[in-house]
Amino acid sequence: MKTFSPIANKLPLSTSHTQTMSLLGFNDPLTAIASVITGLAIVLSLIKYYLYLTCGHFTSARKMDGKTVIITGANSGIGKETARDLARRGARVIMACRNMETAKQARDEIVKETNNQNVVVLKLDLSSQGSVREFAAEVRRTERKLDVLVHNAGFAETFRKTQSVDGLEFTMATNHYGPFLLTHLLIDLLKQSTGPGRIVVVASELYRFASVNLNNLNPLRSLPAYLYYVSKCANIMFTRELARRLEGTAVTANCLHPGMIDSGIWRNVPFPLTLPMRVIKSFFKTSVEGAQTSLYLACSEEVQGVTGKYFMDCKEAGLSASICDMEKARKLWDESIKMVGLTDSDPKI
Repeated sequence: MKTFSPIANKLPLSTSHTQTMSLLGFNDPLTAIASVITGLAIVLSLIKYYLYLTCGHFTSARKMDGKTVIITGANSGIGKETARDLARRGARVIMACRNMETAKQARDEIVKETNNQNVVVLKLDLSSQGSVREFAAEVRRTERKLDVLVHNAGFAETFRKTQSVDGLEFTMATNHYGPFLLTHLLIDLLKQSTGPGRIVVVASELYRFASVNLNNLNPLRSLPAYLYYVSKCANIMFTRELARRLEGTAVTANCLHPGMIDSGIWRNVPFPLTLPMRVIKSFFKTSVEGAQTSLYLACSEEVQGVTGKYFMDCKEAGLSASICDMEKARKLWDESIKMVGLTDSDPKI
């Protein structure tokens, strides 16, 4: 009589399990898990290395002595790195910031590092049209010319719906209407540049996920996270129409995608979305890397006379067909004039 032990009864299942693991090249579950994690780490590292290799770097040693540059949002992130680099090149740098405490700390750090004493901080809250006008008036009073205006400051909110002091949706007020008004108020100084003058607008590839609703340019009920994308659409449309209107002058206007940056703009992402963001952020550019295309457009002789273009990683990039509709850009411009309350006494573009 044949007898069967408990072990023998389990043999087929155990053998099957072993065969499956053998096919994968593993002898036990822990080895399998460790191998998968190692493989994933290698793949992620290769992606990170590829992103590093394809990241544009502005390597020119061109000096900016005698140039006056305004950088909005220069107290942190890519704005601060842009200010640092331009100060190192000898430019007079005006850091236009909302948070004066962090701005002064950044200014002291930059001056100490670059030994350029010609770095100043001025108060600017782009969400407030009154603040924009006060800032512009101070610049016109103290500066004889302006060589480069870098629209770098940006605001992003996820869910909380907020209005500016002027009754405008806060994200659009900060990211589009503020820069739109400021450009108008400083255009005469830019035209006086011997450079010629350059306007640099920090936009984003995220524009591809949105569109500007010309029938609702004060979208108080819309999701703020989506409106960040909308504001980047507006940045590009504004830049292209601005360049068209500046044809025949010595002032150029270009916009750019800096890359995904681990900067303060992500501070408003709520929990639990912060958890996957920790992994995603590991693939973001550093602030120094993110500033490269801004510096390229502000300094490079390669883009002398180039205007109305979109750049990424220090080279020109393509735009979607929808964002290139100049009729829509003109309508956005005309409506924006009304939204910021431009008057006949204000400078015209």
